[in-house]
Amino acid sequence: MRAVGVRETKGRPELLEAARPVPDEGEVLVKVGAAGINPLDWKIADGMLEGALPYSFPLVMGVDFAGVVESNGPQARRFQPGDGVYGQVISDPVGRGTWAEYVVVNEAAAVAAAPSSLSLTAAAAAPTAGMTALGIIDVAALRGYESLLIIGAAGGVGSFLTQLAAAHDLRVVAATHGHDEQRMASFGAALTVDVRERALVDAVRTEYPRGVDALVDLASATPDAFDAGAALVRDGGVAVSTLGAATPDALYERGVEGLNFQLAASADLLVRLAQEIDGGRVTVPVESEAPLERGPDAVARHRAGGNRGKTVLVP
Repeated sequence: MRAVGVRETKGRPELLEAARPVPDEGEVLVKVGAAGINPLDWKIADGMLEGALPYSFPLVMGVDFAGVVESNGPQARRFQPGDGVYGQVISDPVGRGTWAEYVVVNEAAAVAAAPSSLSLTAAAAAPTAGMTALGIIDVAALRGYESLLIIGAAGGVGSFLTQLAAAHDLRVVAATHGHDEQRMASFGAALTVDVRERALVDAVRTEYPRGVDALVDLASATPDAFDAGAALVRDGGVAVSTLGAATPDALYERGVEGLNFQLAASADLLVRLAQEIDGGRVTVPVESEAPLERGPDAVARHRAGGNRGKTVLVP
């Protein structure tokens, strides 16, 4: 089958011919309708999980997918052939990814029935970004606050998080690098700040002189960069990093709860995400589609940054 992957850690992604996988006990074989692109994909290919899981090469990349169950392995009963499913796959050993015509999925993993209101192409864009946004809402208890600053709001996670937060009656300030006012307003943002044209500090302090209730920073990779945003959070608020940049002890000293969020992907989160989508509270932000053969180009484009929404690969 056709697939996109690497032949070594930190290798250059390329179009590969790979053996069609065979489902083992508790697994299903899924014919991939589409596969999403996430930063996690190239981080794994670059060796992020080395030491935690074995790697197998050539390594087929990709964690997000949506497709149709083709066949069941022994003792696999949760899904049946013909079922539409979506989810996140991190295989053991690492290497059986979703950027391929077929993928094997353990039924106990983060997989669930695909949202009934979406095409498989759109559903493939949802798992990792959507689960991350839901998980942040849960872990940071954002439902108890009134205002939320999102740094890096225009990307996949930010697009989902803006919608979910607005649906839970938070007033979202979306910080972006570009003219995204109309798009972010359509997702429910009360204010969008293009940080290339206006200082974020000035914009936030004008609206919230005492600071916002909560911050979710999806972009800052260093403590210094994260602290600049966290300084805009009021005493008693919460500041969340998805890149491990929060310094909880230092933030605690000035009355702010600091959290470094890590996604614990699960079928339960996917079921909840599908309910949000099918209930009309969340629109999946698909920016573009590309054939599987263009996967290497799509990775290079995404690694360069500045993406709006999600890109999916279609076998």
